[in-house]
Amino acid sequence: MNPGKKPADSTEIKNCCAAAYGNDAVALLLGESYHPGGQTLTERLADALDLRAGQQVVDVAAGPGATARLLATRYEVQVDGVELKETTVATAQETTASAGLAQTVRFHTGDAERIPLPDAEFDAVVCECAFCTFPDKTTAAAEFARVLRPGGRVGITDITVHARGLPAELSGLAGWVACIADARPLDDYLAILEAAGLRTSHTQHHDEVLRSMIDMIEARLKVLRMATPDRLTAAGIDVDAVLTYTRLAADAAANGTLGYALITAEKPR
Repeated sequence: MNPGKKPADSTEIKNCCAAAYGNDAVALLLGESYHPGGQTLTERLADALDLRAGQQVVDVAAGPGATARLLATRYEVQVDGVELKETTVATAQETTASAGLAQTVRFHTGDAERIPLPDAEFDAVVCECAFCTFPDKTTAAAEFARVLRPGGRVGITDITVHARGLPAELSGLAGWVACIADARPLDDYLAILEAAGLRTSHTQHHDEVLRSMIDMIEARLKVLRMATPDRLTAAGIDVDAVLTYTRLAADAAANGTLGYALITAEKPR
């Protein structure tokens, strides 16, 4: 894809984001956890959902499966991960089998707007730092509601944006790859969930984890540039370009334009 051109349609956007997060460059910069707050915020989300042993959970936009494996081991739940990119699903399956979790964690190639799972069979849906990238958030929220049992809960952690919107520099393709270009104010997310029949039960602000992740990417990138520049070249990372965008994102986080929130909502019984 031409990096100077905004994706033409929803399919192109989704494929672009899936490819980006399956890219070696992202793994190099972020490690195993691809979302702000890492394991600590995942556990906070699981606690907010009151996950219990034996429950069935869907992890939407599961990526390489770190969250699914954590939930299965820490909370003793059964997890079905859904991810758009086939190669990412294959990697998640391989890693999960190696960890001895193939009986409790499964992965499916699928779209958040057409989750390949049955109606009303799951106790919880989790979606971390991905809802903001879905072109059709209304349909995705309806899918969350569809797969939940009555009384089931959805838990989301995601980028929020001030009502004034993003700086123009962060609104193009680079913004999509950075998981921020179609971020919405927190109230917009709540309204989308409400329209899908999901009643908000809890919200928390965690803006600090976004700032920490930006700082971590910058620090990691600078270390890699000094210690192993060949790895960056092999992964196709343009250091100066990435640092330009992280600085813009850091400024937006510092002035309150960007934030990070945890949301839980319930499907009525």
